[in-house]
Amino acid sequence: MASLGTTPGRTPQGSGPREASVRFPSPAAVPAPREAEEEEVEEEELAEIHLCVLWNSGYLGIAYYDTSDSTIHFMPDAPDHESLKLLQRVLDEINPQSVVTSAKQDENMTRFLGKLASQEHREPKRPEIIFLPSVDFGLEISKQRLLSGNYSFIPDSMTATEKILFLSSIIPFDCLLTSPGDRFTLTPLLILSQVRALGGLLKFLGRRRIGVELEDYNVSVPILGFKKFVLTHLVNIDQDTYSVLQIFKSESHPSVYKVASGLKEGLSLFGILNRCRCKWGEKLLRLWFTRPTHDLGELNSRLDVIQFFLLPQNLDMAQMLHRLLGHIKNVPLILKRMKLSHTKVSDWQVLYKTVYSALGLRDACRSLPKSIQLFRDIAQEFSDDLHHIASLIGKVVDFEGSLAENRFTVLPNIDPEIDDKKRRLMGLPNFLTEIARKELENLDSRIPSCSVIYIPLIGFLLCIPRLSSMVEASDFEIDGLDFMFLSEEKLHYRSARTKELDALLGDLHCEIRDQETLLMYQLQCQVLARAAVLTRVLDLASRLDVLLALASAARDYGYSRPRYSPQVLGVRIQNGRHPLMELCARTFVPNSTECGGDKGRVKVITGPNSSGKSIYLKQVGLIVFMALVGSFVPAEEAEIGAVDAIFTRIHSCESISLGLSTFMIDLNQQVAKAVNNATAQSLVLIDEFGKGTNTVDGLALLAAVLRHWLALGRTCPHIFVATNFLSLVQLQLLPQGPLVQYLTMETCEDGNDLVFFYQVSDLIRSGKPIKPVKDLLKKNQMENCQTLVDKFMKLDLEDPNLDLNVFMNQEVLPAATSIL
Repeated sequence: MASLGTTPGRTPQGSGPREASVRFPSPAAVPAPREAEEEEVEEEELAEIHLCVLWNSGYLGIAYYDTSDSTIHFMPDAPDHESLKLLQRVLDEINPQSVVTSAKQDENMTRFLGKLASQEHREPKRPEIIFLPSVDFGLEISKQRLLSGNYSFIPDSMTATEKILFLSSIIPFDCLLTSPGDRFTLTPLLILSQVRALGGLLKFLGRRRIGVELEDYNVSVPILGFKKFVLTHLVNIDQDTYSVLQIFKSESHPSVYKVASGLKEGLSLFGILNRCRCKWGEKLLRLWFTRPTHDLGELNSRLDVIQFFLLPQNLDMAQMLHRLLGHIKNVPLILKRMKLSHTKVSDWQVLYKTVYSALGLRDACRSLPKSIQLFRDIAQEFSDDLHHIASLIGKVVDFEGSLAENRFTVLPNIDPEIDDKKRRLMGLPNFLTEIARKELENLDSRIPSCSVIYIPLIGFLLCIPRLSSMVEASDFEIDGLDFMFLSEEKLHYRSARTKELDALLGDLHCEIRDQETLLMYQLQCQVLARAAVLTRVLDLASRLDVLLALASAARDYGYSRPRYSPQVLGVRIQNGRHPLMELCARTFVPNSTECGGDKGRVKVITGPNSSGKSIYLKQVGLIVFMALVGSFVPAEEAEIGAVDAIFTRIHSCESISLGLSTFMIDLNQQVAKAVNNATAQSLVLIDEFGKGTNTVDGLALLAAVLRHWLALGRTCPHIFVATNFLSLVQLQLLPQGPLVQYLTMETCEDGNDLVFFYQVSDLIRSGKPIKPVKDLLKKNQMENCQTLVDKFMKLDLEDPNLDLNVFMNQEVLPAATSIL
């Protein structure tokens, strides 16, 4: 409620001064500081992913909707095995909330979905399986559904034909393929699954009204773009490998206020390399980690950018770009709010800073070498549309006024009508003071004061204090005034003058708000019409953010650039280091690795417990993985040959829900997966396989698995095996030949102590026999053990005076110290 009128007082006989009070509108609560507002823009409800899949004639069509960026991602039709391994990889990567498919499916898909629905132990949770009638996936109806959609990234000025051509440039509705006879034939079957999956997904989104459940029914699900993704040139890595190598590691958040918001990243490779400044850079880095590739062009393009920023003369540029990237905020969320007309004041401020930071990135990249594709793309594709958006926002939005009133307000000189109404509204207090004085002259002399106030949607009212004589409702009646209501001991009336004010001035406050809201809508339309360039800004800025983060980590940790040799089947690492262990240990001993060619393909590593065998295996796997995501690696030199998969059996995954023992899990899930899928280009890491059962059976199984691979000859995978089964070497259970190489962890004895050097030594090649470290328990140690046992056997446990604590301190601990 606004109070705008005052009157000077008059002093009737026997009363105090009579006055009209001055009351102004209460100022709106001041919003939080800008940093907190930007965090508010970043905050959003947990993202949901809804996936639609179709399997037809050996080809897989996949499309999914991500609520975090309101974008539909689709995969061109791709061949998949009957076991649907490609589909399983997509599900593992994106963890969809729901999986939508046709009720009419073949046996393979039915079996796969049934297995998916029965995985109670699946993390984070099982997706909801939704079947739609097959008619919803018809080809023609799916095309019409796609072409008739309401997409904010398509300008309203486009004609129907232009819209079809525009969508056809993104989604291939037709496809020409080469037949085996080298004749071009139109094959609509191969595009059937992709288009039908998109059509089915749109049907599901419209039916469930994802993200707009509480909106009017005429409000459609916001779709800010279509993005194609492909899963070619990928290196196969399963979830067990990600876990045991600590590539990702989720932990509960230590703050009780953030436990509900999800998990935090623990000590992991992703954790130490994630130095991204914007949310979408972090998201892209995680995507790269889930999609390691052997596409050399893509890998070298990433390494070129990292190497550029590692040059000392480019450090200042890297820091400046990193600061600018810190202002690239959640643009898709802002565009989604614009689409739904839910824009907040902070959204305009954040979008303004994001666009200007993007222009700063463009100007900086125009001064960088054009030989690097990323710099060239940013310089060219950050178009003048960005300048147009920033200019519009800067010229229209009154940020100070918007923050003060907590709503969208415009600057002066944008709309003359709004300016005129604001001037009249600002001049009302003095004008209404005079009106209140005139009203007071006509009121009963017992009324000490009055004011004229303005209430939005109600209008102008005369406000007087309630007198002590005004008890009943009938006492409120005053000649010439229309009683409206009583509030806080104030009586509110309409008078002839307030009615004239209503007719003359109208509802100024609401009219100004309505006109400014209309301008905001027009400004939103201008921004949404250029949403494509904002989406491209996010893509390229997030890529730059990731590569700057990797360059920063490489600089701080002393990483080097790996080399790729696709014609070489093997791995060569000089003085490699474990990227996590070197940060935790006081000192770390580097180790070299050579596998493939004349160095053999199977490395059998022995050594005492705690000598570093497992760390060495993980180190090899992590260095290869880092090279396959386009990162520098912790080694003096690294040469990576063709690698198509990484398999591990390092840590047993125990689960009561599986109903299997640790050893059976090793056989059924981990080792079996490597045996059935590893190729000549695969890297296999096995640690202590076979120790979950009796010694003979475990040794036999380990030897059998290795002999199976060795029988493949030159197509044997690259295998690193750490084991305590010395009999594997002593009994020569593996065939002799150039494929096998025996290594051991170097140690030495210092009196009764065993000292670990944490280095791998090739004793076979140097002509030295591998021998276990013997006589660790000397004769006197055995005597001490026997003496301790004898003393314990002589104890009378029923003796009430027996003090076991005294016995432990005086007898057991000294004896144990001498033995160890």
